[in-house]
Amino acid sequence: MTASRAADLVAALLFVLSLAGLSQHRTSRAGVVYGIAGMALALAATVVVSARSVSAGPVALILLATVIGAAVGLWRARRVEMTQMPELIAVLHSFVGLAAVLVGWNSYLEVEAHGSRGRIAADLIGIHHAEVFIGVFIGAVTFTGSVVAYLKLSARIKSRPLTLPGKNALNLGALALFAVLTVWFTVSPGLPLMVAVTVLALALGWHLVASIGGGDMPVVVSMLNSYSGWAAAAAGFLLDNNLLIVTGALVGSSGAYLSYIMCQAMNRSFLSVIAGGFGIEAPPGGAQEQGEHREVRAPEAAELLARARSVVITPGYGMAVAQAQHPVAELTRRLRERGVEVRFGVHPVAGRLPGHMNVLLAEAKVPYDVVLEMDEINDDFADTSVVLVIGANDTVNPSATDDPASPIAGMPVLRVWEAEQVVVFKRSMASGYAGVQNPLFFRDNTSMLFGDAKQSVEAILEALGSGTGRDPRAAARGATAVR
Repeated sequence: MTASRAADLVAALLFVLSLAGLSQHRTSRAGVVYGIAGMALALAATVVVSARSVSAGPVALILLATVIGAAVGLWRARRVEMTQMPELIAVLHSFVGLAAVLVGWNSYLEVEAHGSRGRIAADLIGIHHAEVFIGVFIGAVTFTGSVVAYLKLSARIKSRPLTLPGKNALNLGALALFAVLTVWFTVSPGLPLMVAVTVLALALGWHLVASIGGGDMPVVVSMLNSYSGWAAAAAGFLLDNNLLIVTGALVGSSGAYLSYIMCQAMNRSFLSVIAGGFGIEAPPGGAQEQGEHREVRAPEAAELLARARSVVITPGYGMAVAQAQHPVAELTRRLRERGVEVRFGVHPVAGRLPGHMNVLLAEAKVPYDVVLEMDEINDDFADTSVVLVIGANDTVNPSATDDPASPIAGMPVLRVWEAEQVVVFKRSMASGYAGVQNPLFFRDNTSMLFGDAKQSVEAILEALGSGTGRDPRAAARGATAVR
């Protein structure tokens, strides 16, 4: 085994360990380190192999590109807010897709336009043609799809789905045309066909994601993650790079499985997500209210929390927007010191990215053992004193279970309304990202705490610190002294 093959094997193993580590909170930091080590080894091996086979000029360009890319990556990673992480990931996916397109075009020009067919066995030239065509198609779909996802997630374009007449027929027609063009190119490759498939794939990628509503964006992010993996694998076949093939397959398969999990969490099929139509942007002013709501102030919420025996916090995208994770972590610490059981219930599609809330809570150093998934916490709400809904909306909507006509009917949600008291942190009564009004807001055991989530939590902390909220352990000691 050559040194480069050995390096590829070790790097691939490090990537496998990285994925395994990222699957759990406690091992996530180690997973990131494994991934960094694997990529550093892969880059070093590439530079060494290039230095042996090409002149100093191309090697210098590779090193320059590596340094520039690393500098830009570090700069963006340091500046990006956690609320901007979903769109950053979408941008990174677009880079992978664009790279696959460029690799495909380069391979076509090298083999066909420059007459390098002799490097490929005659019985494999047709397979090479198919690899080029499929790689360009997957890469171009990933590129424009990721660009649209970025524009929607960053609110640069409307989040409502694009509804062209016969949009599903357009998508199926594009796929059928791609199949025909692939056979044609395999038999008789030519520049016009390369241009045609690139334009077709760019248009299809744009239309696919533009047709998907904002409520399905978590699934779209994981779906594009899968696409970028397959695009990388296709590039690996063209470059005869085993590491790229293995890495692309890992990313593609894990992204596909994550998309499946996301769809289960929303009670939707993958095809229905691709077809779009859910997550229509809320109309101005929100959906029609379904009753009267009750308001609560921060001191009153603090009193509720101080008297509670158990509290569950269900975070959502609003917590990320307000950057309230650190005050929430401090509130958790204060309540636990008072003897209150505090746990978090995280819905699989809370936020705009799978695992978004988990990352925010980990950043604020919330203990891993109190952060529970929906299936782990749902049966405990009936025995919970107070639930704090901080920035969540669609993921705690009882319409999903009570209203068969609701657009989110059947979607598994956190059953927060079963608790004794629910306090909802919101800026207004507007409906959520799916454009569906939430009957939770009008239930008898629900109170609305309006305002910026971070400021509201800080006001509760101030009330608890000033003694407005009663310490149940102190009260118990006082009662004992009286007896």
